[in-house]
Amino acid sequence: MFADRARIIIRSGKGGDGHVSFRREKFVAAGGPDGGDGGKGGDVIFQVDEGQNTLIKYRHARKFAATDGENGGKRRCHGHDGEDIILPVPPGTVIKDIETGKVIMDMSGDHKREIILRGGRGGKGNMNYATPTMQVPKYAQPGQPATELEVLLELKVIADVGLLGFPNVGKSTFLSRVSNAQPKIANYHFTTLQPNLGVVDVEGCSGFVIADIPGLIEGASEGAGLGYEFLRHVERTRYMIHIVDAASTEGRDPVEDIYRINEELEKYNPELAKRPQVIAANKTDVIFLEEGQEDPVERLKKEFGPKGVEVFPISAVTGEGIKPLLYYVQEQLDRLPKETIVFEQEFVPEEILAREDLPYTVEYNSKEKAYVVEGPKIEKMLGYTNLDSEKGFRFFQKFLKDSGILDDLEEAGIQEGDTVRIYGHVFDYYK
Repeated sequence: MFADRARIIIRSGKGGDGHVSFRREKFVAAGGPDGGDGGKGGDVIFQVDEGQNTLIKYRHARKFAATDGENGGKRRCHGHDGEDIILPVPPGTVIKDIETGKVIMDMSGDHKREIILRGGRGGKGNMNYATPTMQVPKYAQPGQPATELEVLLELKVIADVGLLGFPNVGKSTFLSRVSNAQPKIANYHFTTLQPNLGVVDVEGCSGFVIADIPGLIEGASEGAGLGYEFLRHVERTRYMIHIVDAASTEGRDPVEDIYRINEELEKYNPELAKRPQVIAANKTDVIFLEEGQEDPVERLKKEFGPKGVEVFPISAVTGEGIKPLLYYVQEQLDRLPKETIVFEQEFVPEEILAREDLPYTVEYNSKEKAYVVEGPKIEKMLGYTNLDSEKGFRFFQKFLKDSGILDDLEEAGIQEGDTVRIYGHVFDYYK
């Protein structure tokens, strides 16, 4: 069974709690605090596995969790960190947030291994809170809670060229002739149920990856038939070969077919309809014209030639006309950008913290001459964010704005150049 979509729940590990304890030894009458720190929770990591080509693993299991960090112990013992969970996915898998539908990560290009949810930070033991005035701290920091997120996994095939066409126009036969792929071929009146990938290696060409996309039916953009199951695989292709049955062996009009499929592409994603394509007029070996009957290949050329779309007569069965088509496609690909189409990140998992209605305070400390922002909402955010990285700091700024903290600072009277302290971090405020 081919599976290219799956809904799963992922959970990072909770941070271990800090420990409260004091030294109690024979010759140490009043030992100080020695409670150790809790261990960090495990991360949820997605990793590309080149050997996988489906998401079937995630159809039968719904929840995947990293392990929690261990609590700290006495005698300054640090709790063990939780174990990460690594989820293998095929290349081309797009991870989306269920609630917003936004892209969290596209496991394509350079994205081979990505941390999607970070484990909670371990809490500090009471040994960290001893001061000259508080020598017997009876408080330890709890570990940060786990983060849970429901995500949608979508497999979008990575190929240079996609084969478009209604069912039974000869796409699978074409692919088997031009590449090393071995799709099942028969006179099916339904369609290929999964994308078949093949590498085209023609003498004098650099070669390219071609995909036999599941056959399209009308209404696919609204989800009819395979619907999105088909259309999502077209999104990465740089070029498209539109195969039609020029002989009308099943009574279909090849010109009308092209318009209908392009209409489905336009409805699903207008960008797809703008992708360059070429028309392969297939089954020319079974075209038998009666006197006075118009050649369907010439009809296709008259219709689409003025629109800048080339038409190549071919026979996938005999191989006639295929080489000129492939050389033309290679020439077109050489003119297009070679980078894999990678979907930009739209949703940072840390943003789920902004959804939680946790309290925080914004106050001016006259002794420090600084505005102090504190509270569980802030503390939790800092535990999952690396402010030393550019990406983490950008999220931090966005978090302050989206959660209303910047508005509260302005309401408290902050001016440009004033100091803001957020736990151990100190900033100058500028709009």
